[in-house]
Amino acid sequence: MMKTFLLLSLLMLSINSSWSAENTWLNKEFVHDAFMEVALKNEYSAGDKPLIKWKSPVRIWVEHKVPDIALHDDLTDAHISHLSQVTGHPIYRVQNREQANVIWVYTRESMWRDDVGSLISKAATKNLHGAICKAGYRNKMPSGEIHYAAIVIPVDQAREHGKLLACIVEEITQILGLPNDSLKAYPSIFNDETPEDLLSPLDIVLLKLLYHPELKSGMYKGEVSPVLKRLIDKFESDGTLQQAVQLSKQAPLYQLAGY
Repeated sequence: MMKTFLLLSLLMLSINSSWSAENTWLNKEFVHDAFMEVALKNEYSAGDKPLIKWKSPVRIWVEHKVPDIALHDDLTDAHISHLSQVTGHPIYRVQNREQANVIWVYTRESMWRDDVGSLISKAATKNLHGAICKAGYRNKMPSGEIHYAAIVIPVDQAREHGKLLACIVEEITQILGLPNDSLKAYPSIFNDETPEDLLSPLDIVLLKLLYHPELKSGMYKGEVSPVLKRLIDKFESDGTLQQAVQLSKQAPLYQLAGY
């Protein structure tokens, strides 16, 4: 019985290793399918959605309702700087709320529901069960342009689950226009089975694709797919796919978090 169990374990390890080797950011079909899942679907509503993204600069105002302001600022600044570098899109903090189109609040669990209700929507408070942090966005239709977003992180709750860094990375990244979690994206912050909390090489590729000028907000699946295939071919030939590992490891958060 022990020998059979060992053989099955080795077989599963071999299968998983083979799957991981073949299904990565270097596999063009895998990247295509991962993008279609993460960018054109939404975990809170069924059906294919239009591509959404920001056209205007992403201007972030951060409010602190809890201590450790310096730490939270350092983590926030490090990640948004990296996102701007990866996407080529202007993403930066502003000095007052009136200038912002993204409101980012570090709060505590006791105020979480009220903050989500006021900054995102009352409807969003119905989806808090099982969640650790929350983000939401508003986009114009039919253009698909995102014009407002909010991020609410209850720090005490996030730390209790060891997910503060994951909340910072995932929520701001998702409101750039990658709203869905999917098992078809791995390793990725858009997959709950991924052990790491920082941007993976696949995430780097997905972000670069999303903010490529040939992919327009408001495009649907039939329009996105042929453009996407052409861009992935280009990314393979110009080395973008191969450089994704280096770009992910260059993230300032890697140094701050001690990776």
